Amino acid sequence: MKKIDSMSRNLMLESLKRYAQKHISFDFLREHDAENKFPAELLKDMYDPKVLGVHLLLIPVEYGGLAGSTSDIWRICEALARIDLGIATGVFATFLGSDPLNVGGTEEQKAKWFQKIAKEKLFVAYGATEADAGSDLVSLRTRADRVMENGDIKGYKLNGSKMWISNGGVADLYTVLALCPDGPSWFLVEKGLEGFTQDHHEDKHGIRLSNTAGLSFEDVFIPKENLLGLVEGQGLQQAQAVFGYTRLMVAAFGLGAGLEAGETAVKYAKQRVQGGSPLVEKQGYMHKLVTPHFVKFEAARAYIDNIAKKLDVDNHGLATEGAIAKYYATEAGNNCAENAIQALGGYGYTKEFAVEKIKRDVKITCIYEGTNEIMEMTIYRGRWQEHLKTRGTYFSSMGDELNVVHQKDANLGADSIALGLKALAILLEECRAQRLTRHQFVTFKLGELIAEAEVAKTFCEDLGNGVIAEGSKFDVETLKAMARANAKQVAFKIASEGMKLVLGAGQSSAQDLMTKTNFVAIQDLQRGITEDLDTISSKLKEIF
Repeated sequence: MKKIDSMSRNLMLESLKRYAQKHISFDFLREHDAENKFPAELLKDMYDPKVLGVHLLLIPVEYGGLAGSTSDIWRICEALARIDLGIATGVFATFLGSDPLNVGGTEEQKAKWFQKIAKEKLFVAYGATEADAGSDLVSLRTRADRVMENGDIKGYKLNGSKMWISNGGVADLYTVLALCPDGPSWFLVEKGLEGFTQDHHEDKHGIRLSNTAGLSFEDVFIPKENLLGLVEGQGLQQAQAVFGYTRLMVAAFGLGAGLEAGETAVKYAKQRVQGGSPLVEKQGYMHKLVTPHFVKFEAARAYIDNIAKKLDVDNHGLATEGAIAKYYATEAGNNCAENAIQALGGYGYTKEFAVEKIKRDVKITCIYEGTNEIMEMTIYRGRWQEHLKTRGTYFSSMGDELNVVHQKDANLGADSIALGLKALAILLEECRAQRLTRHQFVTFKLGELIAEAEVAKTFCEDLGNGVIAEGSKFDVETLKAMARANAKQVAFKIASEGMKLVLGAGQSSAQDLMTKTNFVAIQDLQRGITEDLDTISSKLKEIF
């Protein structure tokens, strides 16, 4: 997909930043948060093409949109999350609700509905989740029964309910997944139809500026032309086609919100003097509460940017990669927000400072668009199949590739993550030989370790190829220090936690596992991490 040129994208990002500074004050956010109020007028203004036209990024040019690429959209999602995750969720709900139309709609359907969304600034909602199904779309119970006339299908009667629907109570248009006689299918449902009702707006822990509501359908008649693609049974395939993309956008949310919390902590630390010097000068404060999070964020940025560029070449697929990005970046964002409260002490625990709200908001990124436990399982399943197909060489081959990177540049930490990847291959093979994946917790933990390994690999590899991710504020030498520290820590985590996992569930010898995983060599490579973290801390002080 052709991207908006970098100058235009930067202008959009700058326009969004200026708009937020002028129209979205912290007092505005705090008041709406306290009232659990969806800022409809604000979002309609943001949808106005004369103002921002932010919803046009998902709409093809021929239908009045801007046709933003994945690389464009993830940067906008990151920027929105830095403003407010509730507002970002409201915008993303329109993006997400439009995806089934984009993927499965006929040309006539796209022309009709995308033009309406663009011109009329419609709010859109994605109606998939159900009370008993959660993220398991296979278990949906909402039904679409055929309405026949003279032997032909005239339309469908929709019966059932949905829950946790972003924009659920405010949308103008809904894409709803329902079970047809020939299988799950997506339907376009307009607000105001007889029998279609929206439940109350949920009183949520966070993202209180987003509207979340259940949907109820009682004999709601849907004309046959509103069946997306005009063919039944394509719904799950259409949904799965965009998981890589949609989860990447949630990853951008985790990155953006986490960065906002982290930067707030750095700015506070520069001003707060304790024991005769600012907190930003305290190594213990920075190394424990601040600096490691920025290492994670730059690793996440590199991975998100890498996968976005791949999706720009092929607009579908990469579900495992999307799950890795979503899992890694949202865990990083949530953990940073938690520590940002600690970093600000009593101030951080009050509503007077933004980090308290960011922490409540960012937690949802670990839950919606598939919980992070589902992400762990998705990652495990995808890479377990690769491990089996390659007879155990999938990750060891990655290690070989990283050794080549290390030969070209020994300052990236590629040698550390190469050892980590080879250790991961050994641990997966131990799990296969001892049938340890029958334990669900083992599969969850493997998913986590795989995510850490692949993100660290991409960070090192892209830097080795001279690629700096979109939006990074750091110079090359600081990024190399980040990649080194991350690679060393991830390798140690894979070996130590992986051995603990295998020993806890199986019958392996600890000494044998230490030898096979090269654990002593991985430990030896931990040298220098403290120096690198000192370097990164100094750069944080300088930049923010």
